[in-house]
Amino acid sequence: MRQYDQIQKQLQNRKEALAHRMRQAGELNVRAPSASASFSTGELSQYDNHPADTATDLYEREKDLALYEQMEREYEEVSYALEKIEQGTYGMCEVTGKPIPLERLEANPTARTIVEYGNGRLPKHRPVEEEVLTGFEQFHYDDDDAETEFDAEDAYQAVARFNENDMTFEDASLDDEDELIGYVEELEAFVSTGIEGYRGAEHVDFQRNVHYDHYLNDSL
Repeated sequence: MRQYDQIQKQLQNRKEALAHRMRQAGELNVRAPSASASFSTGELSQYDNHPADTATDLYEREKDLALYEQMEREYEEVSYALEKIEQGTYGMCEVTGKPIPLERLEANPTARTIVEYGNGRLPKHRPVEEEVLTGFEQFHYDDDDAETEFDAEDAYQAVARFNENDMTFEDASLDDEDELIGYVEELEAFVSTGIEGYRGAEHVDFQRNVHYDHYLNDSL
């Protein structure tokens, strides 16, 4: 096994590095999936948090857990390879019993088989998002006289109709015709200055937008 001395050293260094990173993750309670959102984010309460902020925290939490699980699997693979070196069985294909080429072991020290039986093939499953990328044709029963149920297309149409209200659109600061949202003073919705700030009345710009019309109608 002298030919694998360099690989063994590489595996030992990798195992120590993984153990160090896993200890650090443990100190940060990364591996505590049962911990509440408030515990993992340091917030006393999630009540006043914007849903998008909560979603970002959840994404980061899931990513940390996925990375930790990946480190665990790699640690097990490295440990298994080191045990095989100690037992004198390292470098033998577990499927065919043939020697694994040294070049493959140098590129992938934890390889258990020759490349023909490796697990590096692309998965056959497709992303679940592709199920809805083709539209709603596969989610309705319009052509089936025997089906009268409220299908997925009907659900989408029922929700989408709420976006057809006048003066209400995505990212609009005006939610309805009676209330302005997002401004401390009503004038801020249609009055603006340059980057230098207020430099006199002659440098104030008026935007003839829906907020301006709203302000005029209230003043009459």
